[in-house]
Amino acid sequence: MSRHLVVALAIGATLATAVAGPATASSGRQPRVLSDVTLPAPDLAAFQAGIVKESRGVKLGGVGSGLFPAGRRGEYWMVTDRGPNGEPKINGEKRRTFPVPEFAPAIVRVAVRHGAARIVQSIPLRKADGTPISGLSNQAGHDEAPYGWDALTQLSYDPNGLDTEDLVTDGRGGFWLVDEYSPSLVHVAGNGRVLARYVPKGLGLTGAGYPVHETLPAIFATRQQNRGIEALGISPTERALYLAVQSPLANPDKKTGKASRVARILRVDLRTGQPTGEWAYKMQDVATFDPAAEQGDMKISALTVLKPGRLLLQERTDALARLYTVDLRKATNLLGGAHDDPATTPSLEAALPADVTVAAKSLTVDLAAIDGLPGKIEGVALLDPTTIAIANDNDFGVGSFDADGRLVDTGVTSRILTIRLPRPIV
Repeated sequence: MSRHLVVALAIGATLATAVAGPATASSGRQPRVLSDVTLPAPDLAAFQAGIVKESRGVKLGGVGSGLFPAGRRGEYWMVTDRGPNGEPKINGEKRRTFPVPEFAPAIVRVAVRHGAARIVQSIPLRKADGTPISGLSNQAGHDEAPYGWDALTQLSYDPNGLDTEDLVTDGRGGFWLVDEYSPSLVHVAGNGRVLARYVPKGLGLTGAGYPVHETLPAIFATRQQNRGIEALGISPTERALYLAVQSPLANPDKKTGKASRVARILRVDLRTGQPTGEWAYKMQDVATFDPAAEQGDMKISALTVLKPGRLLLQERTDALARLYTVDLRKATNLLGGAHDDPATTPSLEAALPADVTVAAKSLTVDLAAIDGLPGKIEGVALLDPTTIAIANDNDFGVGSFDADGRLVDTGVTSRILTIRLPRPIV
């Protein structure tokens, strides 16, 4: 048994005996920041020498898209998303830009010690033949059209491209990741080669340089653009992975998805990639969660499996984040039923039916109550029952570009914070 799996099992056993209690103002104690470090930000051409030729002044960022303990205290596995990208308007139309289109999404090992962070390993994702993949959109009609830095020149689609988000280790030296494009679940070897990509049934993704398997429910292909699967957790005792979509599906349309509060959680057998459970999860009302935002701004960006059917799940806007304990055990299993059929009306996202019980939830950690936290918290790792680590996605500092195509950086840095909780999480 691998060290990573032993660590995960040990944490699970400890959590099973801890005493529950939400960290709220009524408890008389608040979470406390133990450390706050800024990650190194080398120029992308130096960070991926031999892959990136022209960085346009963009530095490493986006690594807070995922966060998972790397086995040694103070070390973490992190993952970038698809790379630097923007969404400027051209003639009133938003276009998805890729200023460094050759960038390969990467898994990064980071060590935090003595108040500083350093990158100890970088693993670019690769096709089966060892060629680096890109973060470019996969399919016309399903994904956003990719453009160059100035939003004027359309780039080619890349069926290998991944918009990676959360990650966990697989217990055998490799990794599982989730992706927003298909959306998909991706198994990756320790050297970064993609072993398999599991996508929704009927997607029809062709031309990839690695195996693609259509195992996930077809309805998941209706994800909103840039709102695919963003949260991933592993349950060693169940030999299963739990996945959550970032936002409600665009089912039957985008307008419904943006207004809906009903997201979906999926359990997948990690040996086969086949789903074994699916549940409805009701997100918070943005009016009380973050009154400055809209319902469509609510997102799920991280989850941890506490024990079978019990999760620690993060909801956020770009400004605020909170962690909830979620219990799936009495929720309705939707897998293979009417709500996996796009023809069902009204859809689950449009109107929650009386015969569907959503997952029970309770506020556990109010990150919004801690002063000085960064925005866009996407990575959350449970270190022990009373300690968590969080990381932000700084979007590679992408702001605007000058007339020469060089980045005018936003100045937002990538950070990892370690936080002590007033009560243990179960």
